[in-house]
Amino acid sequence: MKWFGSQSLRGRVFGGILFTTASALLIAGSLMVTYNLANYRDNIIRDTTGSAALVGFASIPALQFNDPELARKTLGLLQTQPDIVAAALYQRSGNIFARYLQDDVSVQLPRLPGASGYEIEGDYMDVNYRVIANDEILGTVYVKTRYRRAELFRDQAILVISVTLVALVISMLLSYWMQMRLTGPVLEIAKLAQRITHENDYTLRAKRTTNDEIGVLTDSFNALVDEVEHRKNEMRASHDMLQREVADRENAEREIQRLNEQLEARVVERTRELENANSELEAFSYSVSHDLRGPLRAIDGFSQALLEDCSEQLDGTGTDYLRRVRAAAQRMGQLIDDLLKLSRITRAEFNVSRIDLTQMAAETLDNLKSRNPERNATTHVTSGLMDYGDAQLLRIALENLLGNAWKYTGRNEYTEIEFGMRNNNGKVSYFVQDNGAGFDMAYAGKLFGAFQRLHETTEFSGTGIGLATVQRIIHRHDGEIWAEAETNKGATFYFTLNARRSDHET
Repeated sequence: MKWFGSQSLRGRVFGGILFTTASALLIAGSLMVTYNLANYRDNIIRDTTGSAALVGFASIPALQFNDPELARKTLGLLQTQPDIVAAALYQRSGNIFARYLQDDVSVQLPRLPGASGYEIEGDYMDVNYRVIANDEILGTVYVKTRYRRAELFRDQAILVISVTLVALVISMLLSYWMQMRLTGPVLEIAKLAQRITHENDYTLRAKRTTNDEIGVLTDSFNALVDEVEHRKNEMRASHDMLQREVADRENAEREIQRLNEQLEARVVERTRELENANSELEAFSYSVSHDLRGPLRAIDGFSQALLEDCSEQLDGTGTDYLRRVRAAAQRMGQLIDDLLKLSRITRAEFNVSRIDLTQMAAETLDNLKSRNPERNATTHVTSGLMDYGDAQLLRIALENLLGNAWKYTGRNEYTEIEFGMRNNNGKVSYFVQDNGAGFDMAYAGKLFGAFQRLHETTEFSGTGIGLATVQRIIHRHDGEIWAEAETNKGATFYFTLNARRSDHET
């Protein structure tokens, strides 16, 4: 096929016609030879079987009257058919009753007759025919004839090849004349296309000489040359415009590079400022942790000492004031601790691993129930909840969420808390659900702000830092957190985790 594709159009048309003609002639000749061979086989079977049947019918008297001489004369009738080389008449017992052999042929007659029918072996065909009279088998006629299939095939093949060669010669002459008439104008167009390409002269045009498809091809070629010339002019204009655009882009790239350098300098400066701010924040955290706690411990300690040592010298109002001072100092200390925890959450190292959330939640609830064994509480944790995240941070988040559920169900006669998972259209979310005080959804936007509380401290204790801490932890896991609730009918907090698993999977 590669050779055929590399030939000229004239050569391919010429070769295609010859190939098609030769293929058609060979296929037709092959079918004719196959048909003649099959027809020869059917004819020789029919003729030989007919001869055997005729001899068998004529041999009935000889077999009935046991006349071998008459049987030999009957078999002698087969000498009129030169292809029959041998024949025999067998009695019912299987003995040869009479035989016939051509003078120039030496063949071995079967000792016993075969089954009725024919058998082809090599260049001969054997036919066995039962001689029957009055529904009684009297004997068998055996005929051996030449099977000239190979000779017939040779003669037919020579004939087909001869006819094919003659037809090919005639086809070559006709093909050459036809392809000169058909491909001549096409080749002229091809030469003109090469000339236009080499000389880069798009003013040349092909001349139309016919009104058929080749004439249409000529018009289309001329239209194509017109279009190419038009496009070339457009490309030249576009090239000039592109050069101007390239120059403008180079100028823009230089300006962008200058701006990037300025931006990098600003980033370095801002990074330095953030590092200084972090240093100041750490210093502030240290100051809060140490400098503020000292006075608070002193206030709480001296207030406790006054209550224990001087309570008899104080009236009820003074004692109440001291208790309030102690409670405020302790609450201030707790607030400082929560602020420090909230600050550390965003700066703590983030270590992702596979976490058993079921076990973590169960341990947290068991710890809460051990602190208040008198509570009538029912808790449920869905088994098999595994995900990826920072174990320390997620434990803090669950302790806050489950701790809030425990706290806000404290005034109920019985407590119901559940930790589980929901799959909403392929998005997995975890939830903490309780039957506690709940809240008004109109204030849901304030839930996760620092120091934001939806209940008075006289109702439920707390600093308003817990949910803000939980939100920062969930955001560090690229997750989301939201809540649904109804006043006095409980609340449900949902969160998702999307820590990158590729960072830790092996």
